[in-house]
Amino acid sequence: MLYKLLSAKIHRAQVTNVNLNYEGSLGIDSEFMDMTGIHTHEKVLVGNIANGERFETYAFREPPGSKSITLNGATAHLGKVGDLLVILIFADFSPEEVKAWKPALLVLGDANHTIIKLDKHEL
Repeated sequence: MLYKLLSAKIHRAQVTNVNLNYEGSLGIDSEFMDMTGIHTHEKVLVGNIANGERFETYAFREPPGSKSITLNGATAHLGKVGDLLVILIFADFSPEEVKAWKPALLVLGDANHTIIKLDKHEL
């Protein structure tokens, strides 16, 4: 049996842009993706702290260091610039892996500056 656990979380990511005229996805600063192990085109679950909306889409790389979080396509209707998001990734783990697993965590502050960055080895 496999267990689905939180693999990575970006907490309080501030939306910097919305773009209706795009095929869809959530644009994330590629440095944030690298810090948490999120892959391009990986499925993400997103919760909008400002309005309670929850949606699934896929991650797309924004320029490194841009601090960009962009709602693209249909997801642009689910938030606005300035909204805070929780971005979650889940993965399947064996019973043996579950015992020692700790997810990667990135907490962002004002203007999407990193406040806390922990990976599974630091928790």
